[in-house]
Amino acid sequence: MKKNALMIPVIGLVLLVWSCSSEPVHEVNKKLVGNWISKNGDTKLEITDKGFTMDDGKPVTEDYFVTKDTIFTSYEGSRPYTRFVIKELNDHKLTLFYPDSDLVEFSR
Repeated sequence: MKKNALMIPVIGLVLLVWSCSSEPVHEVNKKLVGNWISKNGDTKLEITDKGFTMDDGKPVTEDYFVTKDTIFTSYEGSRPYTRFVIKELNDHKLTLFYPDSDLVEFSR
């Protein structure tokens, strides 16, 4: 019984140290943040620090995070995530591979 009583605080301490020492959660690339419009004008994309809103007739805001060259979105924490691969990103142009492999160019 003493071993179990001692293990609980030790496990708690290990989890606390691990959570404090891990990397910050996927920081947003500041070049992504802003309002974008597709080349054909059919889709608007608004990216903030916390939300990814795609408006192609029905605006939907999703949570998102970025890992390397991929944007992962989810609606209210749902999984699996929707993936958008960034092909090109600069101050005025964003090119994304959609989940269905369509390539869409956006500009500011």
